[in-house]
Amino acid sequence: MNTMEELEQAKELQYKKSKKEQSFMRKLLRNRFAALGLFVILVLILTAIFAPFFATHDPYVMDVTNTLLGPGEAGHILGTDSYGRDIFSRIVYGARVSLIVGISAVLFGAVFGSSLGLISGYFGGRTDAIIMRFMDGMMAFPFILLAITLMTVLGQGLVNVIIAIGISNIPGFARVVRGQVLNVKESEFIEVTRSLGAKHGRILFMHIVPNSIAPLIVYATMGVAGAIISEASLSFLGLGVQPPTASWGSMLQEGKDFLVLSPELATISGLAILITVLGINLFGDGLRDALDPKMKL
Repeated sequence: MNTMEELEQAKELQYKKSKKEQSFMRKLLRNRFAALGLFVILVLILTAIFAPFFATHDPYVMDVTNTLLGPGEAGHILGTDSYGRDIFSRIVYGARVSLIVGISAVLFGAVFGSSLGLISGYFGGRTDAIIMRFMDGMMAFPFILLAITLMTVLGQGLVNVIIAIGISNIPGFARVVRGQVLNVKESEFIEVTRSLGAKHGRILFMHIVPNSIAPLIVYATMGVAGAIISEASLSFLGLGVQPPTASWGSMLQEGKDFLVLSPELATISGLAILITVLGINLFGDGLRDALDPKMKL
């Protein structure tokens, strides 16, 4: 009898979980802007993964006889840059850099920032004061200024760009997680769990973290867009990904010198950044609404 009851309870829990997932997806996909954002993200991911198949030319091969060609000339869909490299192929390969930097930098900031936020919010007192004052000090610097300072110290390169942007993301994740922990740890079920003798680690990772994950996912999604803009900004200033690696920011930086002769150099890379960031933000907004239990189906 007990076994049958356990099986029925397990089935009921699985059914409720399935219904919850269906409800979440329905709310997300019914939002047209979120669906559009998801489409942009999927296109970006597929472009980055299958860049060699989409690229019509080698993005690093220079042809000095075909420089600054217009869109459609000599078999180049979007023309060529000042070195004769195919712009379309460099845009395609630049998607890889943006995706790698965006995801990696956010993961870096999320791991360290969330850990600090958990410790700060859960233990409180002097620990909370020390950690959050340090985070306040980091947030006193404008985001891009802090990233530039870190790049100056660390040096140029893709890995250092990820580290610099990731470090700049730490305070934001710490504050978001700390706020959620302060809210959740006062709940009655946490008090009951603590009274039953549960250790700090179990309370944190089995109860507080799962109930704090939704805002963290939304913030991380928005953070990817911010990281892509930061990478483009650093590359535009000459501190990010270095040539000849294809990067939307470096393409924008190169294009500014040819705005009269070939305005498409800067325009196309700028549009790539704009569409990507807009798509991610639209999806993030839809994700926030779908995860909000107060929103109607």
